[in-house]
Order: sequence, then C-alpha cells, then structure tokens
Amino acid sequence: MSKRIVVLISGSGSNLQAIMNAIDAGQINGRIEAVLSNKAEAYGLERANNAKIPAITLQHVDFDDRESFDQAMIEQIDQYKPDLIVLAGFMRILTPAFVRHYQGRLFNIHPSLLPKYKGLHTHKRAIEAGDKEHGCTVHFVTEELDGGPLAVQGKVSIDVDDNEDSLQKKVHAVEHIIYPYAVQLFCDDKLACTEQGITLDGQLLPAQGYQLEIRQ
Repeated sequence: MSKRIVVLISGSGSNLQAIMNAIDAGQINGRIEAVLSNKAEAYGLERANNAKIPAITLQHVDFDDRESFDQAMIEQIDQYKPDLIVLAGFMRILTPAFVRHYQGRLFNIHPSLLPKYKGLHTHKRAIEAGDKEHGCTVHFVTEELDGGPLAVQGKVSIDVDDNEDSLQKKVHAVEHIIYPYAVQLFCDDKLACTEQGITLDGQLLPAQGYQLEIRQ
C-alpha cells in the first residue's frame, strides 16, 4: 500500500526534489501529500507548486513560542494522515511534544557520519580533524539533537585538495542518493524503528545503520 509523506523544508528543497524524482521514477512506493515550510521565500515551495503538491507556509515568527508553532504544524500535518514525515533542510529545533507525536515515522538527514559532528559546520570540522572520510546520515528523529537511531549512511572521501565548499558539494550529491533510498526502504516496510533498534528486513542493523556503497 502506498505510503503518505509530508516533507518539511526551510530552503531550496534539493533533497525534496531528489525524493520527488525517485517517486516519479517509480522507486518509492509513496506519495508526497504536502510540503510545509517555515519560510515563505523557500524555493522548495515553488518545487511543490510545480509538481501540484499542496505547499503550506507556516512562519515561526508569527508564533509566541516553539510549542505553539509546533502545535500548529501538527494540526496542519495531521490533516494529510502521513505515514512518514521527512525533514529536508528544515532549520528548526523541534519540541519534544512534536517529536513524540511522530515517533518512529520522522526522518532527518545530517551532513556527517553520525555520531560524529552533531550540529553545525560539519564539513569544516571533518577537514580540521584530518579525517579521511566524511558523509551523511539519515536517522530517525528523537528528542536528542542529531541523536536519533541511524538508518542509512553514505560516505565520501576527503581528498588533500578538498575545502569546505568542495566537500559540501560531494556530500550533497550523496544526500540526494541516500535520502530517497531510506524513504524507499521505509515505504516498502523494510526499514523500521523498534525498541531494540533499527531493523532492515527484520534484521537488527549496527549502530551506524545501513552503509550504502556509493561509487564516486
């Protein structure tokens, strides 16, 4: 049965586009029911409009606090009865109440090989640490920032001539592969968040999640 997806964005929506492309190609057994942004100028809303997907703007600056904003988001999102919520460049820290409401069906992507480099400036930090590899991680969201159980990781090499910008481009390219893939696994009922941990085809994954081999 096709899964219902709601995507949350704050910016250009390139990961949204990658997921839309995978749905159009028949790779994902799901449908994006709505795209919600906390910024009216987010280009991702235009992507949604072009695809005739309902595009919702709910600006956090119009609310007194995080709790009231997140409650308003829940009321909007739940109208679409989603099986999966995808955070695709949504630049807001979510309240515990929001996270609990969507526990086990809330995805985020982070530009590092978690648990390394939670938070910001991940590419700069990886280079400064002298790391030989870097990448991105799709994880289920919990109340701990960038701390939820890991689902899928994709790696890139850090070459001697890489800088923050070049490394960011490499990681973005991999994001556009692993995020649709993780959504595909979820929509096929292969990937699940259980009390024991993340399972793929019923088998418990290691703490790092599934390592997707990507040819660079």
